[in-house]
Amino acid sequence: MTVTHEVVNQAPPLTGFSTADEPALLEALRREGAEWGEREVSELGALAGSATVQDQARWAEEQPPRLHTHDRFGHRVDEVAFHPAWHSLMTVAVEQGLHAAPWADSRPGAHLVRAAKFYAWSQAEPGHGCPISMTYAAVPALRAAPDLAAQYEPLLTARTYDFGLRAPLTKSGLIAGMSMTEKQGGSDVRANTTRAVPAGDGTYRITGHKWFTSAPMSDVFLALAQTEEGLTCFLLPRVLPDGTRNGLHLMRLKDKLGNRSNASSEIEYDGAVAWPVGEPGRGVRTIVEMVNMTRLDCVLGSAAGMRAGLRQALHHTAHRRAFGRELDRQPLMRSVLADLAIESEAATLLGMRLAAAVDRSQAGDAEEAALRRLGLAVGKYWVCKRGSTHAAEALECLGGNGYVEESGMPRLYREAPLLSIWEGSGNVAALDLLRALGKEPASLDTFFAEVTAAAGADRRLDAAVDGVRKMLGGLADPEQAQLMARSLAERMALVLQGALLVRYSHPAVADAFCASRLGGEWGHAFGTLPTGVDLTSVLERARPKSTDAGGA
Repeated sequence: MTVTHEVVNQAPPLTGFSTADEPALLEALRREGAEWGEREVSELGALAGSATVQDQARWAEEQPPRLHTHDRFGHRVDEVAFHPAWHSLMTVAVEQGLHAAPWADSRPGAHLVRAAKFYAWSQAEPGHGCPISMTYAAVPALRAAPDLAAQYEPLLTARTYDFGLRAPLTKSGLIAGMSMTEKQGGSDVRANTTRAVPAGDGTYRITGHKWFTSAPMSDVFLALAQTEEGLTCFLLPRVLPDGTRNGLHLMRLKDKLGNRSNASSEIEYDGAVAWPVGEPGRGVRTIVEMVNMTRLDCVLGSAAGMRAGLRQALHHTAHRRAFGRELDRQPLMRSVLADLAIESEAATLLGMRLAAAVDRSQAGDAEEAALRRLGLAVGKYWVCKRGSTHAAEALECLGGNGYVEESGMPRLYREAPLLSIWEGSGNVAALDLLRALGKEPASLDTFFAEVTAAAGADRRLDAAVDGVRKMLGGLADPEQAQLMARSLAERMALVLQGALLVRYSHPAVADAFCASRLGGEWGHAFGTLPTGVDLTSVLERARPKSTDAGGA
């Protein structure tokens, strides 16, 4: 065969890097007294960037889970088969404590270290982060039933991935899921029709259809069902204590836009045995802690996706030449890359701050608990919504190379919208902000204490804080408040990010953020930063420092 050309002007494979090689991430650990976890985070980040794990991530995506409803004899089995790569990824995640381990760890900053690990590891393959996140979030909700928590919490926090359908209390480690959404209600879980009837022995029998239950291979689920008292939370195992299968049938797996390595399903409860968790009729209140914890991981996951996309863009543009020089040396591309870097760091800082608030609130700090509540609402709304826009722009930096599956960018792009939908889409998150303000108006004092800690450092930030105060004055009318909810959530998120950047980031990053996001010197797309921004300093901070010859 005649050789017609040699391949030139292509970036080498991006491998051998560390997903933890990021100043904002490591600085947060040191700042919050969690430097004890820095080595663990760094080692996990290096593993996430290895060629082996990148291959596992690809296989988990390209060979998605398969549902087996019956065996060859016609017996119902309701099992989900995964590629071995999935189990490898899950094993690392559990052994590294990315699931519920922090709830059994008394070290200062345990939740922050876990968040940093989740951020670093999910950049490799985000799909398996779903069951990991739900297991993390299940513990605080389960504690509403102390007797059940005493039995199950040690197994949920154990660092052993023990896959397989067996009685939960006979296993060495457990994975938990959440079963709320129904086809007639979606986010309106109070419209659920699944019924729970007391069996007379302390258990209930649950019957109904759940429209979207992710990770159906989990060992136990926190499920919502209607009782005579109202909507109630239950603990429901896949396998009963005597080893028989519970009345939980997998009807089908969802064919999703992204998140394809993770199984999401429709399930049917047919007299399934379950134990009540929390007060009867107060199911939403009981499970809200689980929702809030998974919202934290939505913020972290979106921030991780931004960092992964930015890394790809920085790597490609450093090696690709056009019009006589590398792309990342050309002014307009530098502006785009810097803009992506600013967005990425702002998201990371916010995610780390909210994780630190979890640690402090668990230690009894009421103000930190209030900040976490508001911060999760605005962070879930804004950071997760920005993830899709960021992924699209990062992909465009690679041009046609980014549009092909082998680049990994399409997988990143497909995954991005999920975290804006999971645990409440944009409207739900914005309305949750209004609900939090209505129920806990004093939480605003905590929010303003946080953002005014940077008062006087940047006039644009100060003006934006004043602007939020004025917006809050327009919430008296309920209809008007709903119309303002998205604008308020966005502005509060930007102000919180701006304050964190001013206090903790490089001055060039903070200045560019405040000028563009708060000062109005910005267009409607990335790459429209004002002139005068110190692009060199922004890009130098964002660019990975420790890679091999194939790195960026």
